[in-house]
Amino acid sequence: MNEDIRIHSWPCSYYLDTTKQWIAGKLSLTPISIKFTADKTGELLVDSHLSGISEIKKESSHLIFSSLTILEKGTKHWFSSLHPNRNVVFNILEHFWREQLFSGPEAGAGAALESSKGKELTGMLEGSQKRLEDTAKMLHSQGEQFDNIMRGLHKIEGDMDVADRLLTELESPSWWPFSSKLWKAPLEWKAKETPAAPDPKTQEGILLRIPVIITHRTDSNAKPGKLTLLPSGLEIRDCNSQLLHRFESRDVDDIRVHTPYEISIRQRFIGKPDNSFRLLSARMPEVIPVLEMHFSRKMQFLEDALGFAGARKSPQADLGTSIWQAAGGIVGAALNPGIPAGNREGMDTEQLQQHQEVSQEEAKELRQILKKLKGLALETEAELERQDEALDSISSSVDRATLNIDRQNRRMRKLT
Repeated sequence: MNEDIRIHSWPCSYYLDTTKQWIAGKLSLTPISIKFTADKTGELLVDSHLSGISEIKKESSHLIFSSLTILEKGTKHWFSSLHPNRNVVFNILEHFWREQLFSGPEAGAGAALESSKGKELTGMLEGSQKRLEDTAKMLHSQGEQFDNIMRGLHKIEGDMDVADRLLTELESPSWWPFSSKLWKAPLEWKAKETPAAPDPKTQEGILLRIPVIITHRTDSNAKPGKLTLLPSGLEIRDCNSQLLHRFESRDVDDIRVHTPYEISIRQRFIGKPDNSFRLLSARMPEVIPVLEMHFSRKMQFLEDALGFAGARKSPQADLGTSIWQAAGGIVGAALNPGIPAGNREGMDTEQLQQHQEVSQEEAKELRQILKKLKGLALETEAELERQDEALDSISSSVDRATLNIDRQNRRMRKLT
């Protein structure tokens, strides 16, 4: 991720200790640092890496003015006159600082050591494996929903059988000798009736859950909370895990990606204000690809996010066409370094040397990941075939139920 991306910025004042005065300027947050730039001179007065910050606090300067302090390596930076308010800025800064602390060791190691070609490819394959696993979870949950639909349709068919018997009894003359048996049929069926299927919403699996900063509609107060991605929709909860809103998949009208770290979700209404939430998170880049799979036609990348979308889609497009060939070529080069260069198409000497730097251990790891990917792909294919059959069965059951309901309605109208 480009470290120059500006996640957010706020007008404020910074206390410059050398001149003992407050300087008006702009406080900015990037994925890895917090910066303050003076308005008049354009000078960068503060550039603090999130990993080097030891404390972010809300304090008061001279016992009157509400301020925000950032402690970095023994130096305390004071910020005041924050807009829209101190709490909003504090919640956002603290969120990104905490997420940086949780991922700090891994991020630091990645920045300090240049990964080899084998590690780069392993990372790409692990990312593909994670996406495929998320898709498999979504398919599995979707299959469970199909099963619940089938159970509901079977129950409807049972109800139609009971209705048919009752209507036959009502249509028959009073002297018909089998009346008592027909009236007892519903009781016998009720005794055998299976319990209702549990609500799938309470049992569906969670695809992803991340901490977010929530802004509701035009409210200027940004509060910490959680975003949960489910196969059937999205849930937004506050920091106490209380449900603020649940968006069913069909309720979401559009999802706008403002930056790689900020999105807004909207549900339109006629005659009343739209229901919209703006969500900001350090882990939003993990969520956007999953949202694209689920809401591909409803996603809108705004100007500040177009670069992120292009940078993210390009490797994926290359991944779809050449990842398997690249993996096979690199693994082959690692295991058989003596193969003549003439047999490897489109590679110069420099590229061959880079590819041959893949170790035996990395090659084994790549083979293991490729085996897992193959297994996941086969399982996904089998599940899709099963769901195709289930959809055909559901379609025919719905047609039968519709015909039965129409027929029973006509019979009831004749009785009235």
